Amino acid sequence: MSDLSIRLADLADRPTVERLWLMFRHDLSEFQGLLPGADGSFRSERLHMAFSDPDWAPYLLMSGAGPAGFAFVRGSTAPTHVLNSFFVVRGARRTGIGSRAVREVVARHPGSWEVAFQDANTGAVRFWRRAVTEIVGDAWTEERRPVPGRPDLPPDVWISFRT
Repeated sequence: MSDLSIRLADLADRPTVERLWLMFRHDLSEFQGLLPGADGSFRSERLHMAFSDPDWAPYLLMSGAGPAGFAFVRGSTAPTHVLNSFFVVRGARRTGIGSRAVREVVARHPGSWEVAFQDANTGAVRFWRRAVTEIVGDAWTEERRPVPGRPDLPPDVWISFRT
């Protein structure tokens, strides 16, 4: 899948990103023990912020003419950027699209970066350690931080680095 393109998503892309969001949240539900609401949807505050807050940057990942995932950058103009949500559809995983997308998104926002994931998501653990190492070598740190307002959950793993 060498035909990856990444672009800032606009309002016309929102329905596509909303459908991808459901897949993303479904994947995460395995690690967070969450069920969808009565209407079948998952919480979507971050999705709404990505399209409404000027300090967020929602990116749509495309493989040819098909959507392959998304990346939401929080604090796009702040001193520290957070890769708040990142998703690659299962059919495009392990093809290099995810690593390429991270490199391109990070290159668009030079500076300090943070990304969080859960220890239980072993695929994410391997992916993020490898992807960040490809970008900055061993110049990154990892720490566990409590999930705000959720003492019932294990802490998130946060990787910090600078480009």
